[in-house]
Amino acid sequence: MNKVDGQDVKRVAVVTGGNRGIGKEIARQLAAKGLQVLITSRDEEKGRLAVQELFADGLHVKLHIVDVHEINDVARMMEQIQSDYGRLDVLVNNAGVILDRGVSVLDVEESVMRATLETNFFGVLRMTQAAIPLMKLHHYGRIVNISSGLGAFEVMQGGYGLKGSSSAYRISKTMLNALTCLVSQDVAGTGIKVNAVCPGRVQTDMGGADAPLTVAEGADTAVWLATLEDDGPSGEYFRERQVIAW
Repeated sequence: MNKVDGQDVKRVAVVTGGNRGIGKEIARQLAAKGLQVLITSRDEEKGRLAVQELFADGLHVKLHIVDVHEINDVARMMEQIQSDYGRLDVLVNNAGVILDRGVSVLDVEESVMRATLETNFFGVLRMTQAAIPLMKLHHYGRIVNISSGLGAFEVMQGGYGLKGSSSAYRISKTMLNALTCLVSQDVAGTGIKVNAVCPGRVQTDMGGADAPLTVAEGADTAVWLATLEDDGPSGEYFRERQVIAW
């Protein structure tokens, strides 16, 4: 519970792609902090299994079947949230895909680039545009965009031995970073904070079993940003709770 105008209020959080990996762990940690967490999943069975797993741990997380590609799915969810809770306090834009792992920018198919941007950029844009009116109702919001250091210009310019590989994924994260900056500027002074986070390479299906970070470690900074105090930062890019270069 949080104190708002002297009253106990349970914050409401949405975590997209919360049925597995880092999204599920972010949902777990937020629920453990006392937030009412709603996870989204395109796959109903996988979503229900995730909710059951968290419920077995004593965490009451709810499921919404949402494809972030579909603006009607997003609109219906926000209408349901407004009806059920009258508020939305936290949005973690976690849902993402990597479809061109190791493929050069010179060889990536246009269809793959479009499909990647549809989820990793346009999906976030849809969710953000739909969430902010609900956040403005109570002059409070925390939006966390799960990005990647592979999309940072510093890394692209430095090469780091990566050259143009996985270019669709990397470009989508660069665009996500730009969106983070622009949205942060547009909601300044409203009580809404918008930040991006690179979780690092985490032991998930995307990161691989040999990744150096556990899922819990990878989720930590996102959860911290999702629960920032009122004097916390906005419009910044973080890894391990430290600001990093765009």
